[in-house]
Amino acid sequence: MDSAAGSSDGAAKPGDGLSVQNHSDVIVAGGGVAGLSAAAALAEAGAKVTLLERRPYIGGRAYSYEHPALAETVDSQHVVLGCCVNILDLARKAGMSDSIRWYDELVFLEPSGRRSLMRSGALPAPSHQTLSFLRAPMLSLRDKAAIASGLARFLRGYPADDSESFAAWLKRTGQTERAIRHFWEPVVVGALNDSFERCSVKYAGKVFHESFLRSAEGGRLGIPAAPLSEFFAPVAQYAQQQGVDVKLRSGVEGIAPNGDGGWSVHSGGTEYTADSVVLATDFKQTKQLLTNLPGSDDGRARLLEVFDHLVAAPITTIHLWYDRDVTQLDHAVLLDTRIQWLFAKSRIRRWPVERGSYLELVISASWPELEMGREDILASAIREFEGFFPAAKQAKLLKSSVLKEARATFSVVPGLDRYRPQQATEWPGLYLAGDWTATEWPSTMEGAVRSGRLAAGAVVGDKQRFMAPEVPAGGLMRWLSSVK
Repeated sequence: MDSAAGSSDGAAKPGDGLSVQNHSDVIVAGGGVAGLSAAAALAEAGAKVTLLERRPYIGGRAYSYEHPALAETVDSQHVVLGCCVNILDLARKAGMSDSIRWYDELVFLEPSGRRSLMRSGALPAPSHQTLSFLRAPMLSLRDKAAIASGLARFLRGYPADDSESFAAWLKRTGQTERAIRHFWEPVVVGALNDSFERCSVKYAGKVFHESFLRSAEGGRLGIPAAPLSEFFAPVAQYAQQQGVDVKLRSGVEGIAPNGDGGWSVHSGGTEYTADSVVLATDFKQTKQLLTNLPGSDDGRARLLEVFDHLVAAPITTIHLWYDRDVTQLDHAVLLDTRIQWLFAKSRIRRWPVERGSYLELVISASWPELEMGREDILASAIREFEGFFPAAKQAKLLKSSVLKEARATFSVVPGLDRYRPQQATEWPGLYLAGDWTATEWPSTMEGAVRSGRLAAGAVVGDKQRFMAPEVPAGGLMRWLSSVK
């Protein structure tokens, strides 16, 4: 998603010397993943759609940029899983499926260099990873027994209630210290971008049910093989092919009912009108746009209360360019360190050997790093990285960069579900999209696509119309899983 430039009053003023554009069926404010998904779905259904985006590019938080000093394209790595059916469906429609590199195993690395592999085998779900799990040297038999007992609680699904923290669940289920460090922590912190205390069991359970238990297909790891702006460019092209009028550098400054049963949208010196508006802006900007809308004081107060409970969580990435390959791996989960993930982007993108190696190290839930200087972050990360990959000490580090994203995701804190808003609002013709809305998913690209499609469904009066079918449960999970 992407935010749009705000105004002090938060409301459009029809007329008032503005240039009035042609009327649309729907205006989508925000050209991030959620906005693009909503616009494309509505245009597929035959609606006349205008998409307004304040930046000169689409993608919102899922973007890449040319680093001015390094002459390199930089982004924060995003991944998908096989269970992310809506973003994969959108990728298929946009003709970008081949831009995703798929992997069927996870490599867990200890600082000693010892490797544990998690991969699917011949056994049916939910036992498809059992053999590799039993062989994993990163865990003792006692650790594995505790993990197996914990995973068994997610066989039939995950809690519908999100009030319990994952920290409380770990204690309640008697998880061992090493099971927490070497299994639960890297998966949950990496997937939900927060500490156990600030993650609900519902969404942690969803991660394990969908990616470890329900099917082998659902747990496959997909990594974009192109910089994010390049990766998502076909989605914008697809939306335009469906008839969406994409207007860049067109931030939404205010919205208001226009008295004709429709809406006016103020962007710069232009007034746009539409029967419906989808706000696919981030939650901070959405609050600004909603604050002064006419309507029920109680209803507006309830909706605005949502934003007091949405908390942004940071991710810090360290980018390293070496003169040679120093990892021999495309990706890995790093244990007992501040770094959760390694992505060898040069290998994922299939660079020629002579071009050298480009690596990204990911630190999730990186509040301490927000207060640290670049050099301190870089020195610490390189020191830890070289502990895992000693070959880096003999290689030449050509370039480096540190990217801090203070608002990378939102936190799925316990009890948040009661505040996440539905896509339809109390104002007829006004809808919300964004991974922070009620999607039943955490803050992910899949959650963003789902929100856009749910908003498009709400516009046409059939909320599920544009949703892709879920990956079917495999093996024994066809009878065990209660999640349809």
